[in-house]
Amino acid sequence: MTRIIKLGAAQLGPVQRSDSRESVVRRLLELLREAAVMSCDVVVFPELALTTFFPRWYMEDQAEVDSFFEHAMPGPLTRPLFEEARKLGIGFYLGYAELTEEEGRARRFNTSILVDKTGTIVGKYRKIHLPGHAEHEPWRRFQHLEKRYFEVGNLNFNVTRAYGGIIGMAICNDRRWPETYRVMGLQGVEMILLGYNTPVHNPPAPVHDNLSHFHNQLVMQAGAYQNGTWVIGVAKAGCEEGCDMIGNSSIIAPSGEIVGSCTTLGDELVVARCDLDLCNSYKNSVFNFAVHRQPEHYRMIVERKGAILPPE
Repeated sequence: MTRIIKLGAAQLGPVQRSDSRESVVRRLLELLREAAVMSCDVVVFPELALTTFFPRWYMEDQAEVDSFFEHAMPGPLTRPLFEEARKLGIGFYLGYAELTEEEGRARRFNTSILVDKTGTIVGKYRKIHLPGHAEHEPWRRFQHLEKRYFEVGNLNFNVTRAYGGIIGMAICNDRRWPETYRVMGLQGVEMILLGYNTPVHNPPAPVHDNLSHFHNQLVMQAGAYQNGTWVIGVAKAGCEEGCDMIGNSSIIAPSGEIVGSCTTLGDELVVARCDLDLCNSYKNSVFNFAVHRQPEHYRMIVERKGAILPPE
């Protein structure tokens, strides 16, 4: 018996600094309702979906920085999204900036949540691979200060049993690192939901700019194939505050093939029927970890070169 998730990848066009949370939530609701009409089970929204990508500005006033963060989820402005999901019987993945109290202090994370069809949060992830820099670099046309405004995520790459399968989450730069997929792959992940905000221009390495779209697809397709999992990558795209952001929102099968993709840089929904059982032909053959993966030999080779591997 096949296990089908009908999935909607809900790309957003640019969110300007002057756009209110209410206006962005209205856009998310429109996409959610469109997905419900198409009988989707779950909708994937981008990273930091509720605001503009604020790490592109250097800010010294902590109150100004914190204005971009959510203090509760759901909160007063995001609750309509949860209520509508429950009413429509549809779930969603949402990326946002999280401000929370932990260990007796304020902590700030780049976070995503997984919400089920009852409007209940069933999974949370905090971004681990923070890109960019921590101090002001005035030579840049725009900043990328995630290392300044966020802590490294502390929830690991865990998976959640939801929608009849094993679901994982990642955020933006996580997608470039093979261990992101492999840690979840070792837990049997069958679908990885991933939002991103990625500029076309890379100030430290502008020679990569014309490859930004290729690299985006390359890492997600490789991660899907090498771990026998669906990967859903969803962008906030277009020209946001003068910064061009890539789109390429894609639904990628365990074969590594792209089975659905957005064709614009604006608000757009692409839908695909994802059979989780397609993962099995890869997990049980070429990427059968129990039979073919031999980490004890990797350790021997790397240690000879003076490197130290993390513990099993």
